[in-house]
Amino acid sequence: MVQASAPGKCILFGEHAVVYGQPAVAVAIDQRMTVSFQLSEEWRIDGMKFNNKKHPHVEALRERLWENGPPLSIKISGDIPPASGLGSSASLSVAAAAGLRCSRGRNILDDDWAEGWTASRPNDVYNGPGTATKGDYVENGAQSVDEDECAILAHAVEAFAQGGKASPLDSSTCSHGGCIVLSDKVESDLVWLYSRELNGVRWEVHSVTLPKELEEAYLVIGSTGVHAPTSIQVSKVAKMLEDSPERMAEIETIGIVARRGISALMNGDLDAMGKAMSENHLILRNLGLSCPELESLISAAAPSSLGVKLTGAGGGGCIVALTKDPKTTSEAIELAGGRTLISSIGASGMSIDSDENCPLWNPLK
Repeated sequence: MVQASAPGKCILFGEHAVVYGQPAVAVAIDQRMTVSFQLSEEWRIDGMKFNNKKHPHVEALRERLWENGPPLSIKISGDIPPASGLGSSASLSVAAAAGLRCSRGRNILDDDWAEGWTASRPNDVYNGPGTATKGDYVENGAQSVDEDECAILAHAVEAFAQGGKASPLDSSTCSHGGCIVLSDKVESDLVWLYSRELNGVRWEVHSVTLPKELEEAYLVIGSTGVHAPTSIQVSKVAKMLEDSPERMAEIETIGIVARRGISALMNGDLDAMGKAMSENHLILRNLGLSCPELESLISAAAPSSLGVKLTGAGGGGCIVALTKDPKTTSEAIELAGGRTLISSIGASGMSIDSDENCPLWNPLK
């Protein structure tokens, strides 16, 4: 059996604006999705016959990493609520990409990892070096898995599921863990990881070493229980900007606030971080992305928090509060009707939890 897991994510600054090239910050949370794979006589998922329409992310990865491979029984579990803005689909995609790569190994060509070697089907978003030819060696198990490749594949299937509008924020955060910053330029005071480009928008992806001061605070995430698919909210903003181009100024203002938040985060200034989060929320609310259920939870959390905002696509889903008193904040949110999760700031990234009997399939044989 092969088993892989990946964390969820929480956006602290910049959602929606990041799709248009503005900076944004996300941190990995303690909650995770786990995907396991076993050889089977037929394709099954969670004990049921596999339905590609119900699991488009898994189907897209199957096409890219497992084309013509033997049937698998797939089991998905986790504690990230779906359609809540916490990256459940990206976490699933990263974990599934890691598990499938682990299950098939990697062809090593001329001592190179041959990134992009998946199936003959094109990636549709990123073009790797093409299908590798038969090499002398296949790296098996956990050693064959690469965080960057998982992030690339997850971004590809997220973009497909969201009608071509998707930033690499979720996929990079769920893959690498910690704290990820996207910007429209390489930030000299951050650790630059790589560039991503989609539909004419280019992002520079960075990681941040979190200061010790952030260990004094927690994130309390409050779920409204209202499902709000990201694709619908992203399309809503795109339509608004098409009808009213002048509102791009609000998107740009989110970028300004996000930069203040990045500076506060790097300096370990919790008060300034909280202020930037709250300012970010006001703009998102003015864009029509909040809802009464979110506002109720925000009002409940605010008195015991340094800052509070919706996180993710909006229209439902979750709020996130930065607080030094997670117990009080959590209780207040629950009294207002929300369900809560408590997380540290910046959990570990994707991991291979089991790689028994790898490879499950060697495509070169």
